[in-house]
Amino acid sequence: MTIRKIVKFFDKVEDKVRGKLSHYPILYGVFGGVGVVLFWRGVWHTADEVNLGSLASLIAGSLILLVTGVFVSAFIGNRLIISGLVGEKKLEEKEEEEIETEETQLKNLQNTLNRVEKKIENLENEIEKK
Repeated sequence: MTIRKIVKFFDKVEDKVRGKLSHYPILYGVFGGVGVVLFWRGVWHTADEVNLGSLASLIAGSLILLVTGVFVSAFIGNRLIISGLVGEKKLEEKEEEEIETEETQLKNLQNTLNRVEKKIENLENEIEKK
């Protein structure tokens, strides 16, 4: 079996499982949590079995995270970085009026989106009639 076939198989299985579990979010969360814990348990025990010391683990882990670009996003998060670049205030720093203004803007955007969706639906119906 080639690697391509294996990847394709697991991709199909993942789509089916994700589709079914998305209807049961609590069960989905439990399975996901168990999977994450078991994965990291395996990493931990493997490092122990090869006698990888604490300092070596720290250095190897840091290098892997830095090389793959995961270091910053794993510890800080993309949203925090973006909000800092844009100059956004933290939620606790915003005044109540600012929060209400943003909520109003979101509601207006949602209303506009709903109107656009209705117009697209009407156009699709007209096209189907012709």
